[in-house]
Amino acid sequence: MSRRQRRRKPAERGVVDIADLASNARGVGHVDGKAVFVADTLPGERALYRPTKRKKSYEEASLETLFSASDKRVTPRCAHFGVCGGCALQHAGEHAQLEFKQQQLLDALERVGKVTPDTVLAPLVDARWGYRRRARLGVKYVPKKGGTLVGFRERGAPFIALLDRCEVLVESVGTRLTDLAELIDGLSIRERLPQIEVAAADHAVALVFRVLDEPTAADRERLHAFGARFDFSIYLQPGNEDTIAPLDDDAPALYYDLPAWNARLYFKPNDFVQIHAGINARMIDQAIELLDVQGHHRVLELFSGLGNFSVPLARKAQRVVTVEGENGLVERARDNARRNGADNIEAHVANLFEPPADAPWMHEKVDRVLIDPPRSGAAEMLGAIAATGAERIVYCSCHPATLARDAGELVGQYGYRLTHAGVMDMFPHTAHVESMAVFVKEG
Repeated sequence: MSRRQRRRKPAERGVVDIADLASNARGVGHVDGKAVFVADTLPGERALYRPTKRKKSYEEASLETLFSASDKRVTPRCAHFGVCGGCALQHAGEHAQLEFKQQQLLDALERVGKVTPDTVLAPLVDARWGYRRRARLGVKYVPKKGGTLVGFRERGAPFIALLDRCEVLVESVGTRLTDLAELIDGLSIRERLPQIEVAAADHAVALVFRVLDEPTAADRERLHAFGARFDFSIYLQPGNEDTIAPLDDDAPALYYDLPAWNARLYFKPNDFVQIHAGINARMIDQAIELLDVQGHHRVLELFSGLGNFSVPLARKAQRVVTVEGENGLVERARDNARRNGADNIEAHVANLFEPPADAPWMHEKVDRVLIDPPRSGAAEMLGAIAATGAERIVYCSCHPATLARDAGELVGQYGYRLTHAGVMDMFPHTAHVESMAVFVKEG
């Protein structure tokens, strides 16, 4: 038998008892000493699986039959679950999802950072459906599948899933995927339009169409009519992000409110804003409470974005110094400070992955530090943070492994104690883990 014939031979099925969930939310068990990762399974379940990838020490597999179901299993709300790669945990109940995420965080802190928090924070939770206000939707014209596809990628594949709705997107967009597909079907550039960025504000929804060819006058009229029909603000992006421009001159400014802090923050369609508005508000409240900011405190905020934390912080602190690496976001942060009457905010631009040793803010004494870095974490800034003499640090993280690495450094090298840690369910039904940790200077 040739190697090609062996590759085409159907994979043999097997039975496995699921003992745990891996970081990607696949169930994991062991068969003959080899780990088997089975999608859509939960701990305590017995499953018939079919291998999809075989390695020396593990196998990846799809679920064929469930022989016994966990009492934490629920029926997925989305008809496309298992095909669409947007969600990985819709088959698990809310408490099971939170337990999984909390355990991912605690395991990473112990395994990577060799640290354990004094107190495990209760998970921050809010709306579980229709919460996603930012998204990048793939677009592909596929005549064999009936026309244009609009949605997320298929699970484990580069193809765009055939979706008619999305349960986690804001409802005004999640229920309009087929309408978007029909719109694009009628454009002359339907084969030259690869993606749509979604940016939902409190009062408006912006859709940014990436166009590789110039839309015709008829295309523009069709886009305009679609925006008017469904109350979307349409933007076009012919090149890089600097080329994004509204289709119509009267597109409303985008903003979101933080009522607890009497704040309104403005942003552009391509700006980073937290995905989940409800969790964002709870995150800000908890972070400021845990920082224990007093009126005489000087606060340093790193990876500060457009002012999401800094404007609320300015309501409590004597002075807030913010640092962000993207010029456009710093411009928005300064504008948001001005609009909100926060004249005690001082905003700087700097590459925080290559900290500028001569920056004045690097050498000022501060009382509190708040950081909200990207997935890569804040390793390059830990020494500078410790040098400020800050008594308390709040670290918001979107990746448990890099938080754990940095926690180990703050505790082991810089004399801080990890007092609190817990998750924030920013992305319900996914394996994505957002968390918050608090560090207090020892002695």
